[in-house]
Amino acid sequence: MPGTTDTHDIVIDIGGGGGGTRPPSSGGGGGDEDKDRRRWKPPQGRYPTAITLVLVSISMFFLVPCTVFIVLAHTSKAWVPLHVPKLLWLNTAILLFSSYTLEKARRRLSAPDIRGFRKRWRATTILGILFLAGQTVVWMQLAASGLYIATNQAASFLYVFTAAHAVHLLGGIAGLLYVAIHDFEKGKISRVTAVKITSYYWHFMDGLWVCLLLLLYLGS
Repeated sequence: MPGTTDTHDIVIDIGGGGGGTRPPSSGGGGGDEDKDRRRWKPPQGRYPTAITLVLVSISMFFLVPCTVFIVLAHTSKAWVPLHVPKLLWLNTAILLFSSYTLEKARRRLSAPDIRGFRKRWRATTILGILFLAGQTVVWMQLAASGLYIATNQAASFLYVFTAAHAVHLLGGIAGLLYVAIHDFEKGKISRVTAVKITSYYWHFMDGLWVCLLLLLYLGS
């Protein structure tokens, strides 16, 4: 009718990094405004950028001890080769399998199959915790055999590599738990984005551990 203006809700789909304009309120009351706030998400592209910077910084952190390890293993006369505990290989298999279950969870989310996603996501979290438990057993076995961080250079690097990686993997487990319990209807980050950046971090931790283990093996 002339002189009458219809006001419609505007839903903006923000995928990877589109615009971040907040949808206007419907003007019909607090209920509609609350609904708009729950549906609106800020630009999601900043999250992958942030996790990339985090991964670069972690790479720099591990680059120094890895370089020192290589130099000492080939030049130090005090270097005593260290046998890599067999349990580390089993722990590695567990961690690699967790990457598989994580990718299966991502596919279930794309299906979409939220129930299947949550089931596989929980499995990934359990595998990550199991990996850390296995690393703890390794440290206990080393201590029981009389091998401590100050025993020799190779033992020092074994403890440093496994402990530093475990601390960073705890961040990955925190991310897995966050995705599992967070209410994404009210949060600023979407579930798809949270799953994406968590998977990036987790796969990076898997690859990093494989590199560290191979380095320990070559130095043994």
